[in-house]
Amino acid sequence: MNIIKNIRNSAIKVLQTEAEALRNLIPNIDGDFEACVEGILHSKGRVVITGVGKSAIVATKIVATLNSTGTPALFMHAADAIHGDLGMIQKEDFVLCISKSGNTPEVKVLVPMLKRMGSKLVALVSNTESYLAEHADFVLNATIAAEACPLNLAPTTSTTAHMAMGDALAVCLLEARGFSSDDFARYHPGGSLGKQLYLTVDDLMVKDAVPVVDAEAVLTEVILEISGKRLGATAVLNAHKKLIGIVTDGDLRRMLEKHRDLSEVTAKDIMTKKPKTIARKEYAVRALNRMRECNITQLVVEEDGEVFGFIHIHDLMKEGIV
Repeated sequence: MNIIKNIRNSAIKVLQTEAEALRNLIPNIDGDFEACVEGILHSKGRVVITGVGKSAIVATKIVATLNSTGTPALFMHAADAIHGDLGMIQKEDFVLCISKSGNTPEVKVLVPMLKRMGSKLVALVSNTESYLAEHADFVLNATIAAEACPLNLAPTTSTTAHMAMGDALAVCLLEARGFSSDDFARYHPGGSLGKQLYLTVDDLMVKDAVPVVDAEAVLTEVILEISGKRLGATAVLNAHKKLIGIVTDGDLRRMLEKHRDLSEVTAKDIMTKKPKTIARKEYAVRALNRMRECNITQLVVEEDGEVFGFIHIHDLMKEGIV
């Protein structure tokens, strides 16, 4: 039991340490940060991000976030940079160098070369008095009190702080560019996330053999329409062929409990009025959200009273949206 308690206490302490470190970064969003964002925003080049060790791993994450949110970015390992990879850097580029100490040997070799090339240098550091910070055009201050590691050695809090600063940079650039969900979808066409962002109701809805009956249709017609089209429901139309209701399997079961004489039952007698609908151009994920909100499994695809089809939760499941 004591072991479990110690594990929990250690984990909680790590999270508390890192959470406090992130809160302490807020005052560090200063004029340098703003100028850096504006400089990248108006630059004709890319953002090249470099580092060594854990900083290199953080760099690859920030590169991925920038690329996916509309800011072209490249990763360059600081050790490889001095062995030929500097060739990827152009004068118009912003080079973001990540280093906790700002004094690593690779950084001290790299910085003079970058300065000679004329690229803007951004230092993301936890030591603002370091060699890197002193020679940078912009300093992103990610100073921390201590690592979450009890030895204060393993990069833990510092890497979290650096990634958070990278996220802040990416989001500021995203907002400044007016980057929209449609833009995001273009960069994320694969997987369930991409499908949520670009698939519309029209892409997934059942368009053929759409079940519809007139309001005056007798019970046998309603049952045959529901069973024949295999969607578990049918739309009900008025004399002008406009949607006025829906009859589902559930409505039929409830009707059997209430009506003893079924010979005179019509669609309008048992339909649910004002059924839940959605437009064809809506994103499929919004159809899913509407189904969840209303605790139903399908929606009528309708515009101005005209029925175009049905979309069922199974259609969304098949595409991996659920």
